[in-house]
Amino acid sequence: MKDLILETKELTKVYKGQIIVNKLNLQIKQGEIFGFLGPNGAGKTTSIRMMLGLIRPTSGSVSIFNEEFSANRIKILSRIGSLIEKPAYYPKMTGFENLEVCRRLLSIDDKKRVDKVLEIVKLQHAKDKIVKNYSLGMKQRLGIASALINNPDFLILDEPTNGLDPEGIHEIRNLIKQMAEDRGITIMLSSHLLSEIEQIATNVGIINKGDLLFQGSLDSLKKNNSQKLIIKVDDTDTAIKILKSNNINCNELNNYIYIDSTEPDITLYVQRLLLNASITITQLDDNNSSLERIFLDIVNKGKKTS
Repeated sequence: MKDLILETKELTKVYKGQIIVNKLNLQIKQGEIFGFLGPNGAGKTTSIRMMLGLIRPTSGSVSIFNEEFSANRIKILSRIGSLIEKPAYYPKMTGFENLEVCRRLLSIDDKKRVDKVLEIVKLQHAKDKIVKNYSLGMKQRLGIASALINNPDFLILDEPTNGLDPEGIHEIRNLIKQMAEDRGITIMLSSHLLSEIEQIATNVGIINKGDLLFQGSLDSLKKNNSQKLIIKVDDTDTAIKILKSNNINCNELNNYIYIDSTEPDITLYVQRLLLNASITITQLDDNNSSLERIFLDIVNKGKKTS
């Protein structure tokens, strides 16, 4: 069994009487790319800030590398790299100079470390360029480079693709995969971009309104929450009445009709029923185990699964 890199127990944050994070029990194992999913305001960044000691929990505990965080803070942080929200940098200095400042502040003796991380994030060509002239994607990669300067065993990235165009997102995604595969770094990736997490993560946690609703592998998430059929029609209310009158278990969510059934011919049967009633089917998905659909279902229903 792989070692636990991070474990939180009943981690809670209450601010002005409002529960921001509610008894979070999270586990991340060595070598994982762990996707921490949730809509904006779900409690992701607050959770991460507590894990890194940037804010104090109201209650609960954090253990990293099998050591209690508050009692071993400096030792643990020396093995962690992090990028929380937007990267910080000196805009009138070059990329190399920015990273050299980080190296000296962290008392890293290896003077070649800056060049090494620039190579990892593919910024060697721009190391002498003033950072204010970097593209947004280059600035994000520079932020990741600063998180790698201490050669961490555990990397925490909070919304690293936020605001990037598709090309920039693709670059960061490939970079994250490469760091995990080639360098064995355990990565926690916070995001609301579900399609990106689906392409990167090995395991996920879903949080909403401070509650952890799911934690586990992508395969188990899809298996435990799969629906047989999802359709969209021009008259949802009438369609549901017809389906239920024919003993088909279904429900409506965000103008989509979800049908639970293991019958092999359910798709053709539903199409025939609705078309005979002159209801137009505008969308049909009978292979809907995508993370995005499952995520929306879990978040809207607020159910906990494992």
